[in-house]
Order: sequence, then structure tokens, then C-alpha cells
Amino acid sequence: MDRFKQMSSFVAVATLGSLSAAARDEGVTPAIIGRRIDALEARLGVKLLVRATRRLSLTAEGETFLAESQRILRDLEATEGMVAQGSRRPSGRLRVSAPAGFGRRHLAPLLPIFARAWPDVHVALELNDRLVDLVEERFDCAVRIGDLVDSSLIGIRLADNQRVVVAAPAYLSRRGCPRTVADLAHVDCLTFGGAGGNQSRGWLFSVKGQTVAQRVSGALECSDGSVLHEWTLQGLGLSWRSMWEVRDDLAQGRLVTVLDEFRAPPNGIFAILPERKHLPLRTRVFVDWLRDSFARDF
Repeated sequence: MDRFKQMSSFVAVATLGSLSAAARDEGVTPAIIGRRIDALEARLGVKLLVRATRRLSLTAEGETFLAESQRILRDLEATEGMVAQGSRRPSGRLRVSAPAGFGRRHLAPLLPIFARAWPDVHVALELNDRLVDLVEERFDCAVRIGDLVDSSLIGIRLADNQRVVVAAPAYLSRRGCPRTVADLAHVDCLTFGGAGGNQSRGWLFSVKGQTVAQRVSGALECSDGSVLHEWTLQGLGLSWRSMWEVRDDLAQGRLVTVLDEFRAPPNGIFAILPERKHLPLRTRVFVDWLRDSFARDF
């Protein structure tokens, strides 16, 4: 038992970056975590962590031990889950990542319903627009929108996602309405900046049966989709938004779509998993529930 405690504490320290973060994760004091790491290093006879004032770093032996420890702990959890599935309900902590805007609008309102259905599962939802590393950051599941770029991860399609170019009527009255994709070079485009943003790869359109990426530019960009949405409503330019975000604005006339005849085929809303084999029961139940919920909402 002490060996597994030492191993799990080491993995927590290495992945979370500090003794205090690992202690909070396990619900103990940093001193207890420190004693476990000391005992582990003494038993192995090697240094695994180099502890400086402001940061921790792994030794070469620590890197090797971390990879093997993560594998062992995943296998242990999976084995226990398989044995217990027939006799108990889903339980435990479920860490979920989702894009900020989509998560606030479509995921956060659903989670209380899930919690009432599965009271033994504790869901920790993290909302941000960066691509988290599911394995390194110990997430059980991530909801992502768009094409999957990491082939090492498992993607389960939850729903289709249609993207449209939208603008406020006041902006179009002032600057005119683009008729072709090439016309975007002469209008103000509000772009999603930051790593992976569409500022660099362009907006997608269907032109003569082919999906093409059109580079766009403008005076304003932002890494927060909610800000782009507000700027669009204020009449500051055109933006390329998901239908789930602007559907109500279109219905109320606050926004209108343009270039509909060039609209690209829909992409997807996916549940991303680090692996399919030996998934904990709580993760499988959550993904199935999401798929059923989104089938009704989208």
C-alpha cells in the first residue's frame, strides 16, 4: 500500500508541478507528500526530482519512472473498474475540459442534470480555449469543436457543428455586403487570435465543390470567442462563428449571415478521450450521456 501511495504522489507532483498542488489534489498536507517522495527515492536509491525554490524538474531516472508509474496506475484503475462494473454505480472524480464559450452555454447547464442522475461521480469542469494535454494534465475527457489533429487520441462525434459568416445589419448597411469569398479582402474581419486561431489558417468555404481556406484580416482579433461575438453585435465587422453561438441572434435579427452559398460542410463536436481501452465506467457513462443530450439539442 505504501508503495502505491508513494507512486501516486510522485505522479501527482510530477504532473501538477509542485508538492502543494499534489497535496491539494490528494487532500493531505505538502509535508506528507514530501515524506512520501523522500521515502520513494530512498527505497529506489536514485533521485527522481530536483526541487528548486520556484520549480521542480525530473531527473532522467524520474522521467523513466513517471512514464512507467502512469502506465501502472492506469492499468490498476482500469482493472479495478472492470471488476467492479457489475456491482456498483459509476463513481469517482471526472475531469472534463471544454471551450469556454461552448462550455458555458451548452455544457455547464447540463452538468447538474448529470450530477442528479449519477450522484457518486464528482465532475470537475475546466473551461478555456487552449488545447489541453489530456494525458499530461490528467483529464478524463475533453469536448472539442472542429477537425481532430492528434491521431493518438480517441474522438467520439457528439453532434455536427455548422459555421457561418455573420455581421450586424448596421455594419452591412455602412460597408456593404460581400458577394464572393474574395470580397472578404475588402471588409473588416474579426479574427480569433492565439495558438491555433483562424487568423493564420483562414476561414473555410466551399468553392466549386472544394473546401478552401480563405485568409482574412482586420484591425481586431481576440483569443476569446465571446469577445468576437460582442464585437460582431456592435457592428465592428464580420466574424466566422458557430451556429450554436449565433442562432438566437439570427432569429432576432441582431445578426445576419452572408456568403451562405459558399458555406463549408459542417465539422463536428467531439468527446476526446486519451484511450478507448479500459475506460473507467464514469467516463463511458458521461460520454454516452453527452451524446444523447446533444442529439436532442443540436
